[in-house]
Amino acid sequence: MKKKILVTGATGNVGEETIKSLIELGIERDSIIPAVRNIEKAKERLDKDLNYRLFDFEKKETFSDNLEDIDKILLIRPPAISHVRRYIFPFIDEADKAGMDQLVFLSLQGVENNPLTPHHKIERYIKRLGIPYTFLRPSFFMQNLTTTHLEEIKEDQEIFVPAGKGTINYIDVIDIGEIAASVMIENGHIDKSYELTGRRAYDFYEIAEILSEYLNRKIEYKSPSIIRFFIRKKFEGYPISKIIVMIGLYTIARFGKADERTDTVERLLGREPTSFKEFVENNLSKWKR
Repeated sequence: MKKKILVTGATGNVGEETIKSLIELGIERDSIIPAVRNIEKAKERLDKDLNYRLFDFEKKETFSDNLEDIDKILLIRPPAISHVRRYIFPFIDEADKAGMDQLVFLSLQGVENNPLTPHHKIERYIKRLGIPYTFLRPSFFMQNLTTTHLEEIKEDQEIFVPAGKGTINYIDVIDIGEIAASVMIENGHIDKSYELTGRRAYDFYEIAEILSEYLNRKIEYKSPSIIRFFIRKKFEGYPISKIIVMIGLYTIARFGKADERTDTVERLLGREPTSFKEFVENNLSKWKR
């Protein structure tokens, strides 16, 4: 009897935290299948006793064999893949043929009203095929500040995003991972969509002030124009597709569309979301010089 969970994006923040939570919830390691492009590198980051499989969204030959004994999937779109019809839809087709009990998709807050996003297209396609789904729609990740914006905070002592005075609701990826794991092992989550947020929204002036307080040095928020932001990120070597996505997300914040608060985390986990100050306290070493 197949009862295995395939985790794409296993070495990313959400994938890794989901795997940790599955183990904590009692799922046997040989039932957790991290789908990765490099098994040896994945073992260095994750639990080495998991049941790893070679997988690549850009190589269709890695799809069908990896889905034969899979019961549930956590689908995380790689940020570098924007052409979802070419690379993500064929994988979803194979998942449909294999007969999944549940496909959990890491989507995006407000995606149902944003047809330009890849996440919107993926959600619609999953629904069209009739696959039992659970959509997780988180707000901005707190971990963006320890990954995407790490160097500018640590080395330049600034936050450089075109968000103006707009406020953003941030959520800790650890909370998302706990929820992703729980909706795959509990009943009652099929064909549900969950908007996941933190406790409150902050503008970047407040975020810079909190970081300054905890790091004991001045972190400045600079709010560039979209053109200045594009030029700088292009100079830093960011792919144009990623710059455009970042501009789109921070423009949403600039116009006050990224500050919504829900009680979904409390309902699903039975506790409040991790606060932003708790997150900063837990990650101080990453910004220290």
